[in-house]
Order: sequence, then structure tokens, then C-alpha cells
Amino acid sequence: MTWGTYGTYVLFVLLVLVVPGPDTALVLKNSLAGGKRGGSLTALGIGSGNLAQGVAAALGLSAVIVRSEPVFLALRWAGAGYLGYLGVKALIAAWRGDYSALETTKPGGGRRWREGFLCNLTNPKVLVFYLSMLPQFLTPQSTIAESLLLAATVGVLATLWQLVIVAGVHRIRAWLQRRRVRRAMDGATGTALLGFGAALALEG
Repeated sequence: MTWGTYGTYVLFVLLVLVVPGPDTALVLKNSLAGGKRGGSLTALGIGSGNLAQGVAAALGLSAVIVRSEPVFLALRWAGAGYLGYLGVKALIAAWRGDYSALETTKPGGGRRWREGFLCNLTNPKVLVFYLSMLPQFLTPQSTIAESLLLAATVGVLATLWQLVIVAGVHRIRAWLQRRRVRRAMDGATGTALLGFGAALALEG
């Protein structure tokens, strides 16, 4: 693999990452609820999930999962269910509109990281992405190290992109913390998460 090929791969990954998805919706939700720390930990969890799936793909494990229909379907339904759970939680928060408890009692950082990790890890589209794209940038002469490099690149870039979103939210957090705005954001992100979950469940 040449540096030119790697540069093309990085550009492609960046173009894919800027398209909003369930990871972005979750980072927005947790940045509002948990501040910069909560959003950052969620971003790190998403990056860890990406890295885990990328390493599995590079080592060939993802191919086994995708080709085993029961396992793949179970993963898809687990992902849809988890997105639905997060979406319902956000909609309930929007409906109640009472954020006073969150101001005094914030969830631990482990929960924010875990939500990001599970959101990404249970999304089978990430597996499909790795299995469809990695071979396009590798040759029969490519080594495992090169495959792992491509996989790690996605995890690192995904984390950096989500951290950029967290920083953007932090800059306007005072406005976003207004009750009316926060309820609207929770409603929007909850609806988006439910939509992503439904699309994942109904996908043929």
C-alpha cells in the first residue's frame, strides 16, 4: 500500500464520517446531558467500538459473523433495540422537560463511554463497511499490519470527528441549555435514534 492509496482512504473515510448517523445523534444527546466530559467519553466509546470492529474485520472475524445469518440478524436486532432504548429515553426526557435532577446528579463517565461503545458495536453496518471497503485498498501482497492500520485509522478519525462535534456543542452550550431548546434537541435526537433503529430493524 502506497502513501497515495492511504491518503485516498483517509479522504474517503472522512467523507463517510461527516454523514450524520446514530453515533452523531448519541454524541449530541450526551453532550447536552453530560457536558463536554460526557460528550467526550461518548466519543471515545464510539471510537473504541469502531476500533474493535475494525480489528475484527482485519483479522477476518467479521466475515464469519456476516456470513452466519443467525448471528448477523441477532446483532442487527440488538443494535436496533439499543438505538430504540436510547431514543425512547431521550423522548421521555423531552416530554418531562425536567432537567433539575441532571444538574445535581450526573451519570458516571463509564455509562457515557459504554453507551457510545455499544451504540457503535451493535451496528452491523460498521461491519459491512469494513468488509466492503478494506479490500478496495489492499492487495494480495498486503500484510496484516496494513489491514490493522486501515482499521485503526477509522477508529481514530471517528473519535476526532465526534470530539469536533462535542467542541461545537460546548461553544453554544449556554444557548442549548435553555429548557425549550433542550427539550427540542432531546425530541429531535430521540426521534432520530428511533428512526435509525427502525431502519436497521426493517432493512432486508
